[in-house]
Amino acid sequence: MGSNSLRQGIKVLVIAILAVLWMLLSATPAIALEDTVNYTNASLNDVDFSGEDLSGKSFIAAEMRNANLKGANLTNAMLTKGILLDADLEGANLTGVLADRVFWVGANLTNAILEDVTATRTSFDSVTITGADFTNAILDRYEIKQLCARADGVNPVTGVSTRDSLGCP
Repeated sequence: MGSNSLRQGIKVLVIAILAVLWMLLSATPAIALEDTVNYTNASLNDVDFSGEDLSGKSFIAAEMRNANLKGANLTNAMLTKGILLDADLEGANLTGVLADRVFWVGANLTNAILEDVTATRTSFDSVTITGADFTNAILDRYEIKQLCARADGVNPVTGVSTRDSLGCP
């Protein structure tokens, strides 16, 4: 019986080694994945990303003054600590974006979709929001009050009015 249990143990060990080798050889390394561009801490002033698919990209602490992001897809992108002074985001899709501590001052968000955005401790001073959709966005109460003072229009894609999406009285 000793020899049978030894053979059984060897079989189990061989199967385990083969399973581990199969997992290691079939794994795709992260560096081999396509499209893994990271714009963290980048200087992107005056860059033209209009109409581009930037979904899931990281723009943490990126400086994007006067950037052209018109019609860009930024779904689930990370813009935390970003500087988007006077940036053009007209018609951009910002669904699910993490944008806390972002300076949007003077930015154009006309007809932009900002559904499910988290934008706390963020400045929207002098931002154009005609037709922007903020449905389910997490914003500071002070910013909502400021945005409601100039909210108008209906988003042409979602059909939601800017005022309704902000919960304006």
